[in-house]
Amino acid sequence: MKRYPLIEPLLTSLKAPQAFALFKDEPYAFFLDSGMDPQRLGRYSFIGGWPFLVITSRGRKITVDFQGRKETIESNPFDVLDAWLRRYRLDASPLPVPFAGGAVGYLGYDLCHFIERLPGRAAADIDLPDCYFAFYDVVLAYDHLDDRAYVISTGFPEETEERRLLTARERLSEVKQRLIRPALLRRTEVIPSGVPALRLRSNFTRDAYIRAVVRAREYICAGDIFQVNLSQRFEAELPVSPYELHRRIRGINPAPFGAYLDMGGGRAVVSASPERFLKLSGDMVETRPIKGTRPRGKNPRQDAALAKELVDSIKDRAENVMIVDLERNDLGRVCRYGSVKVTELAILETFPTVFHLTSTVVGQLTPDKTGIDLLKASFPGGSITGAPKVRSMEIIDELEPTRRSVYTGALGYLGFNGDLDLNIVIRTFLISGRKVYFQVGGGIVYDSEPAAEYQETLDKAKALFMALKLAPEVSAVTA
Repeated sequence: MKRYPLIEPLLTSLKAPQAFALFKDEPYAFFLDSGMDPQRLGRYSFIGGWPFLVITSRGRKITVDFQGRKETIESNPFDVLDAWLRRYRLDASPLPVPFAGGAVGYLGYDLCHFIERLPGRAAADIDLPDCYFAFYDVVLAYDHLDDRAYVISTGFPEETEERRLLTARERLSEVKQRLIRPALLRRTEVIPSGVPALRLRSNFTRDAYIRAVVRAREYICAGDIFQVNLSQRFEAELPVSPYELHRRIRGINPAPFGAYLDMGGGRAVVSASPERFLKLSGDMVETRPIKGTRPRGKNPRQDAALAKELVDSIKDRAENVMIVDLERNDLGRVCRYGSVKVTELAILETFPTVFHLTSTVVGQLTPDKTGIDLLKASFPGGSITGAPKVRSMEIIDELEPTRRSVYTGALGYLGFNGDLDLNIVIRTFLISGRKVYFQVGGGIVYDSEPAAEYQETLDKAKALFMALKLAPEVSAVTA
């Protein structure tokens, strides 16, 4: 018997951020937030809470919390996710939105150790899981292009068809009632006066970062690699709630692949990512690597000059093309022969604080492969490792003093119908207790200028500094 979700249109005047304000305090609340570009990349947003299953991992130790019953096992997180998604599989059906329930969460960068044999010398000092996914039977979906909203329920974890459909109808009714009840939406937090100035710490000094860039160039000159992504991490005391930080970054830097994940226990992820890692719809695969950055100008003339400088940059285009070739190779492992194509190469994309060069690579998944197979073939994304990928990751482990944790992993949804859509975790805050962390980097190639590479990290972090109420020049950074 085929299994389909129940879906109903939702008549509401609430926009997606207002609707999320009603759900943000629910257990494991999430908001996959497309804050810009509804015509192309930012058409849909998704909201949910109350998952029936939560999977977290550290190394091979995996905790499965099924409706409050916890079990710890030793395994590969990719395989555990695959097994649970197969158990709650929905059949393909025509729906007005691409996500109708499934797992929402992230794959941290450090899961690369399950893909390749790599050293692990960098310090693991952030108290967040390597992998986190929560399974949701109810999703509130917004179509920003058509200005429509839907509420969807699968009825899981019930598995008999009668019980599943009954539960789905009950859950639909609960969510609809929640949305039509009058509710006071909190607009902002009042920050008390006299709060001391916020200070940032970096895991690099400026000079140490420049030395790391020089060392990376030495590896390039020796023929080890063509390029490597090198990053620095900032840390501060969290000045506001994670939800307020989400509101701030969304107002400053709306992004097509933004997200808010409340993981419980004072842990959260707040993302304003501009980059799609992987999308799988049916058997069609898409990845959109970003390589090449310039800051936005202070006036229209300067803005236009910086955009032209990026488009005309031989260095930035060469970086982009190298990563496109890497992504073509990754997709080729699991896609039909001859189906992998580059549909956009180094096009200019404009964001509130930066310009980027972005390419698009597509392919057709072979019939014997799943979304998890696609992830294993492609993770982590080439745009945030380098080329060749494995040697670049070895050099990242050597040159960066701390593990990346969630940064440069992948965040988004794995649908019960087999589809997925995941971002690259950049322009993202990681929150653990009263600490907030964020990391920024760039691709190092032979003709990289070390001081300019350091400045590029600050340009990319501008919106994050602003959300924390720091001056963009980061005068308060200490090592």
